[in-house]
Amino acid sequence: MAQERSDVSRRDRPATESALEEAALRLLERDGVLSGLNLAEVAAEAGVNRGLVYQYFGSRQGLLRAALRSDARRRFTEVREASGLPFRERFGHFFRTMIRHRQAVRLVTLLVQDGDRIRTMPLREGTLATLRRDVAEGNLEDLDLEALHVSLVSLAYGYVLYRERFASELGVPVTQLDGRFVALCDRMLEGLEPR
Repeated sequence: MAQERSDVSRRDRPATESALEEAALRLLERDGVLSGLNLAEVAAEAGVNRGLVYQYFGSRQGLLRAALRSDARRRFTEVREASGLPFRERFGHFFRTMIRHRQAVRLVTLLVQDGDRIRTMPLREGTLATLRRDVAEGNLEDLDLEALHVSLVSLAYGYVLYRERFASELGVPVTQLDGRFVALCDRMLEGLEPR
């Protein structure tokens, strides 16, 4: 470990920041959100001096925000790639993306619970523009699009946060429940299309 720490501490700042962000995400995935995030443990996991966490991020919240921003870039790319899909397919893709990036949902939830003013719908304007296009093209009922967006994000966040517990209580594999969830969401979204 001493040799690894020596190698890591010679990295440049961006590489060290990235190593700390990835270590924080790994520990949150392993230990869960409520176990807290021990910054000494994050530094040890990343193989760097604990003081660098404070030097580069200032606080636990700063580290979590940075880790979320890093993860968000990948997630946003996936969500944006589906912007040309029809309404139901686009949101099926969104639900599957959120399931794949479940750690980001947990992290956003942790930051919100910690009093952070992080945006929970960072792609809001683009999503609303796409929903308006759906209405204009006759693929979606003319309804409260902001409330629809909030509902769909809430549905995704809630499911992702509880999916493992739901699967356990139902006695089914979580991946099987994921498929059932996405299929049912598609059926519900079908009801929002013009008749």
